[in-house]
Amino acid sequence: MTEDNPLLETFYKGWENYPRQLIRAIAPLSSEQLALRAVPHLRSVGALAAHIIASRVAQFHRILGEGRAEVAPLVRWDDADQPARTAAELVSGLETTWQLMHNAIARWTPTDLAQTIQWQWQGQEYTYSRQSLVWSSLKHDIHHGGELSLTLGIHGLAALE
Repeated sequence: MTEDNPLLETFYKGWENYPRQLIRAIAPLSSEQLALRAVPHLRSVGALAAHIIASRVAQFHRILGEGRAEVAPLVRWDDADQPARTAAELVSGLETTWQLMHNAIARWTPTDLAQTIQWQWQGQEYTYSRQSLVWSSLKHDIHHGGELSLTLGIHGLAALE
């Protein structure tokens, strides 16, 4: 990627700080703190982190075919029947999924990013470019990371920097 587009590489390097902030926010939390919610009907801190992890796996592994089979079960962490995860499990999931994304994006060229992928979901056919899925992952991380940060702050805990 660097040889083909140094601007893209510069942008991407800035994005790497965000997953570190998520990990720093989650790592010290107890199970009680992970269960905190901004209001009763919204996701808990732990559920938000699990949702970020599951979405990364859905987009990069399921749709784009990146990563090894071992990451596939993480996509279910967002399902209602799943147990609450510990801070250590969530940190591991965030690290694993960031590495999955990082490895793919670092390898892709601008031409690769423009490539389209056909995906069928619930009987609907969708066409995505790799670039659109990278953007979707970025905005999803920021949106739900913001929710996570707000929830921590509401409860007097250290939020994302």
